[in-house]
Amino acid sequence: MVESIARVRHIRVTPQKARRVVALIKGKQAQEALAILKFAQQSASEPIYKLVESAIANARVKADKENEYLDDADLYVKNAYVDEGTTLKRFQPRAQGRAFQIKKRTSHITVVLSTPEVAESAPAAPTKKASK
Repeated sequence: MVESIARVRHIRVTPQKARRVVALIKGKQAQEALAILKFAQQSASEPIYKLVESAIANARVKADKENEYLDDADLYVKNAYVDEGTTLKRFQPRAQGRAFQIKKRTSHITVVLSTPEVAESAPAAPTKKASK
């Protein structure tokens, strides 16, 4: 089983908007997730698309390193989440000498790709029925 992780930190997308896009691809096949992100209209879909591509490349490298066979069609998005990054605070001048604070939020986005686990065919232990 190959599992690869790709992260992007301090990206200038608000976490709330990024979570909407990440929710679209959770649990999907990696190639299907790329197709969804390619045609999603949200601006956060472009950096997440690049992140999924990076995770696929990481999986290829990891499989080559471990001498395992990897088919890109087997990869699926095991987990994807968005954490809040640092907030850039900017000020805009307002009337009568006041200042209005503008918060430019950033995100940390993580995508975990994996291949499905192959269930080993171990003989099942016989179950005993309770007798009364």
